Amino acid sequence: MKDIREESQGLVMVENEQKVAEISFKPIDDRTIVIDHTYVSEELRGQKIGDQLVYAAVEKARREGKRIVPACSFALAQFKRHKEYADVWQQNG
Repeated sequence: MKDIREESQGLVMVENEQKVAEISFKPIDDRTIVIDHTYVSEELRGQKIGDQLVYAAVEKARREGKRIVPACSFALAQFKRHKEYADVWQQNG
């Protein structure tokens, strides 16, 4: 079974106590975080694991009243694809 766990610099997906995917983010200020990296292990690619991690990060931001800058190209593509993330998307300009 795969679990998503919070760590100090992001969220990780763990299966059988092994890290199989991660999304890392860091604060820009008190109200904004930047997603700067996503990773999914080779054997899990194509299974929407990255999508699940971006969704979990969005939900975390909503709970905490924060906005997200999706600097990672994968996260940015997800934000463009999912209009329902607009409430937490910090866009410049």
